[in-house]
Amino acid sequence: MGTAELSCASLQALEADKRFSIAAVVTQPDRPRGRDLKPQPSPVKVLAQKLGLPALQPVRARDEKFIADLRALRPELIVVVAYGQILPPDILDLPRYGCLNVHTSLLPKYRGAAPIQWAIARGETETGVTIMKMDAGLDTGPRVAQRSTPILPEDDSASLHDRLALLGADLLVQTIADYVAGKIQPQSQPADGVSLAPKIKKEDGRIDWNLPAQTIWNRLRAFTPWPGAFTFLRPMVEGTASSGPQSAKSQESDKALPSTMIKIWKAEVAEKSGEAGAVLLADKNGILVACGEGALRIRELQRESGRRMNAAEFLAGHPLKAGEKFER
Repeated sequence: MGTAELSCASLQALEADKRFSIAAVVTQPDRPRGRDLKPQPSPVKVLAQKLGLPALQPVRARDEKFIADLRALRPELIVVVAYGQILPPDILDLPRYGCLNVHTSLLPKYRGAAPIQWAIARGETETGVTIMKMDAGLDTGPRVAQRSTPILPEDDSASLHDRLALLGADLLVQTIADYVAGKIQPQSQPADGVSLAPKIKKEDGRIDWNLPAQTIWNRLRAFTPWPGAFTFLRPMVEGTASSGPQSAKSQESDKALPSTMIKIWKAEVAEKSGEAGAVLLADKNGILVACGEGALRIRELQRESGRRMNAAEFLAGHPLKAGEKFER
């Protein structure tokens, strides 16, 4: 059972291992996507069709007909990877060996919908995957196996996602045989160290320049590629000095002009200081912006409706001066 791209590595690994026989694949219904909003299959359905596997697409996992269809398959084990719905007890209790979930964190840390993003956003240096026997709680079931991996400075949520997908798939196929043979006994999660990873919202990507540069940098990596780290550049009124308070008239004119949304793709922490959100320096090496503590040097960015470019390319068409400000 799976829907997202994360699930595909596990499905591929299970299908390739001749010790396992896949009775069916369960995934979410086709959803409208793209500009024309035509229904599109999930990545898992696309892969299932490529592998010649039957795909079930219930609207709700609690649907009685779906549960009856699932029961008719007589599965000995159900594997769940990023399916996207809570499973009812009728499904959890159906297979002889229960339901195993591949979760992309070292449980009990980061239970919930977005463990990859929040591990990066909160400055973790290590994460991993957990094979868990599912129960009725939110990622609270006993652990069957775990494997860790470092979170590298160059990682964002996309690169870490891809690495964890492969790590989880490999651990899954290595674990199942010993688990069903009774050689691995699931262990309850400890009560200490529990943390949550709620669903990401678009507003989570908005940069608060009052935060320390390290925190902003972590969040930038966490929310790339979606929803992206974004901010708004205030227009500078012609004739306004780059330092000192603005006049009331300049402030009024400033408010009347629309801000420009800027998406930041790559940046690094710098040892500078200044008023949070203020541009300290803008040249071919980057755009240096003061934070609540330290500064962030922006290396790659994108103007709203524009293309992604490096700082030098951006400044060639959109010059910035020291003293200009990003909204906090």
